[in-house]
Amino acid sequence: MAETRSGAEARVVVVGLGVVGAAVADELVLRGWRNVTVVEQGPLYVTGGSSSHAPGFVFQTSPSRSMCLLAQRTLDKLDGCEVEGEWVMKRVGGLEIATTPERVRELHRRHGFARSWGVPAELVSAEEVGRLWPGLDTSEVLLGMHTPTDAVVKGIRAVQFQAERAVAGGARILAQTEVTGIRSEGGRVTGVEVVPVGSGSPPETLPADVVVSCAGLWGPKMARRMLGTDLPMLPVEHGFGFSTPVPSLTDVDAATEVVRPMLRHQGHAMYFREWGDRIAIGAYEHRPLPVPDEMIADPDRFLASGVHPAIHDFTREDYESTWEEAQRLLPGLRGAELDESMSFNGIFSFTPDGGPLMGPVPGLEGLWMAQSVWVTQSAGVGQVMADWITTGDPGMDTHDLDLSRFDPALTSQRWAREQGEESYDEVYDVVHPKSATLRLRGIRTSPFYERQRELGAVFSSANGWERPLWYEANAGRAEPMLGERPLPERDAWSARYWSPTVAVEARGLRESAGLVDMSSLPRLTVSGAGSTDFLNGLAERGRLSRPVGKTVGSVVYALMQDDAGGVLSDITIARTGEESYHLGVNGHQDETWVRRQLLADLAEERGAAASGSIRVADAGSGSCGLGLWGPNARAILAQLVEEDVSHEAFRFYRCRELRVVGVPVLALRLSYVGELGWELYAPAEFGRFLWDAIMDAGAEHGILPVGRRAFESMRLEKGMRLWGTDMHREHTAAEAGIAFAVKGAAAERLEAMGPPERRLTCLTLCDPSRVLLGHEPVYRSGGAAAGERPVGYVTSADQGYSTGHSIAYAWLPAELAEPGAEVEVAYFDERFAAVVAEEPLFDPTAARMRS
Repeated sequence: MAETRSGAEARVVVVGLGVVGAAVADELVLRGWRNVTVVEQGPLYVTGGSSSHAPGFVFQTSPSRSMCLLAQRTLDKLDGCEVEGEWVMKRVGGLEIATTPERVRELHRRHGFARSWGVPAELVSAEEVGRLWPGLDTSEVLLGMHTPTDAVVKGIRAVQFQAERAVAGGARILAQTEVTGIRSEGGRVTGVEVVPVGSGSPPETLPADVVVSCAGLWGPKMARRMLGTDLPMLPVEHGFGFSTPVPSLTDVDAATEVVRPMLRHQGHAMYFREWGDRIAIGAYEHRPLPVPDEMIADPDRFLASGVHPAIHDFTREDYESTWEEAQRLLPGLRGAELDESMSFNGIFSFTPDGGPLMGPVPGLEGLWMAQSVWVTQSAGVGQVMADWITTGDPGMDTHDLDLSRFDPALTSQRWAREQGEESYDEVYDVVHPKSATLRLRGIRTSPFYERQRELGAVFSSANGWERPLWYEANAGRAEPMLGERPLPERDAWSARYWSPTVAVEARGLRESAGLVDMSSLPRLTVSGAGSTDFLNGLAERGRLSRPVGKTVGSVVYALMQDDAGGVLSDITIARTGEESYHLGVNGHQDETWVRRQLLADLAEERGAAASGSIRVADAGSGSCGLGLWGPNARAILAQLVEEDVSHEAFRFYRCRELRVVGVPVLALRLSYVGELGWELYAPAEFGRFLWDAIMDAGAEHGILPVGRRAFESMRLEKGMRLWGTDMHREHTAAEAGIAFAVKGAAAERLEAMGPPERRLTCLTLCDPSRVLLGHEPVYRSGGAAAGERPVGYVTSADQGYSTGHSIAYAWLPAELAEPGAEVEVAYFDERFAAVVAEEPLFDPTAARMRS
């Protein structure tokens, strides 16, 4: 058995010395972990990856709070650092311009992101744009946004600064050394195989307790070769051009390099800055140029001939429109040429959602990954990874960063390429928060799909699943209403990916019954001798917020939690047998968490887990699910079963096996929409028959198919939280308003924390015709006009068609989270008055769903 060391004595091997690998090594050493070896296949410090050519633009503002925080942490760390007397980072600021009404609105939206996430930002006039960027033609500029703390980071210097500090603290670097394999034993990493580049000698094994892959462009190839898995990551070429010297910039010498703010002209998918006496321009307007493994130069070729692996030949034909627009916007360029001897296509990595791939690699203990990370987030990623490795707590929400967020059933090379190309295309697009991928649509469909198409379903996509948003067949069933009045017209932005028919569906379900496709809901089974002790053991240690139900047929709502009480996920646990459980979860991350807890119990020989008899399995693939809800749901179901489904026989938060028109169904009496009803799960081969039988039986009761948009509206009316949107690991159950789900040891820990200082709060807009979409900043009443900083931000929002309110959930300080408190929400260039409301807005006694 290989020796294993833990804590600060652990032997760590970091693969790759780009900006991420250098940051990880530096941060580990700063935390007292000095047995750190960095293996780099290239030379120091121009290693051959993206860090060596990245332009270093760090614009902090992002729709993603996590990505914004990582960028802020990167700049805070590198601020004031120098390498051999030269600056590593320079806060020249960022400037974004809008030349069309659509882009003006987008700047207002981005200004809202900046305000919500704490980035100093100001919307400025065309005149001020010209003052900030002398020589810019502002004749067509309508608005600008200035972010004075944005910065340029020199990638190579950032690598050198952090790497040298890590070495000074005890780390070592093996340059021009290639990793050829990862060694493991008993499900955990034990070392890496390395060989000097080009030597032809047999590999040597470096013992390791922790291995962190920061291999950049080589990451997908390494994962396929060493782990047998595909990463959802695509290297793509990106055009980056240089002008010849510009006379107006001759006062900017090579050492100063950049004085004016970095400039983004997102309407033409381009960015540029000074580069000494030249202008450097990046282009996202050209076609995606994916790079297969064989087109990335091997390290021996780089060392022997200087062929940079991450730099490909400049494709002038892809760049032409960008150069023309640059000359139009910057008259000083009209007398210059495009210097093709300096220009190049640089390779960067793209994931389906634009985020990095971070965290522990499922299935192999001790192996970690930090891939597809740009300079923008690099030092921040290093800090998060070091915290995560050394303490188990990354120190911030990572649900949209964790590599296990992607379902491995989807992550083929084809899927990664299609999604990566789309991600590249959308870098500077105006992307609506409700939009979905246009690539590989229909890859996952429920057995109800053809029936849904016949009913005019308008689909979105979630984790590859086609999911109906609404059904056009419902359009004429009733007049769309908002409470007791006709539904008012929405503004064009909030009306995208929405229809007035949504109101018809919500009202129809509330008044009679609705059928909702739940097949895309991820589900797991935990079974085998010792399963009950395993799950209850997690509750005893506070990892689960409560024990499982005591009797077969019980269902509990519980939270997965970290050691600080942060909400890692919310789940339902249905006890289907003495030692079998059905879990409704939020995604693949939850499955990896459960498996990791099981492995930890096995390693510590804790309870029955040590016998290895407990099985964790995916319950979603090959099955389907329907939500049958509404006042008539029981009457409809009763027609289709022999069993008694009365309230006395089948109570709320219970589960049973039923035969619905002969179909084997696991029925859970739950309600995310606040109405009487059941979630019904069956093998997929019975799905279409089940759909038809329920719709036929419900016809006399006025049943209608109901899409996701109505479902979302109803859950907001009922105050149901959506994990990953309304709450995550940075929040406790008390802060999120779900302390009722916490029992036993977890409750004692929660009580010891004292009253929360912030709370997830229900707001209703004073004008119910106005609709928010999420991420908007919230101000004290009257504070926005006075320039006061936001006090919180919106998580999720929509209209409540039964209550007649426009609803928004928002994080607010506890003193503002009292019913009746008045606030304002910024929506583009408008301010909406809102009031803190008692929740839930709909059926506060829960009489309807418990009837």
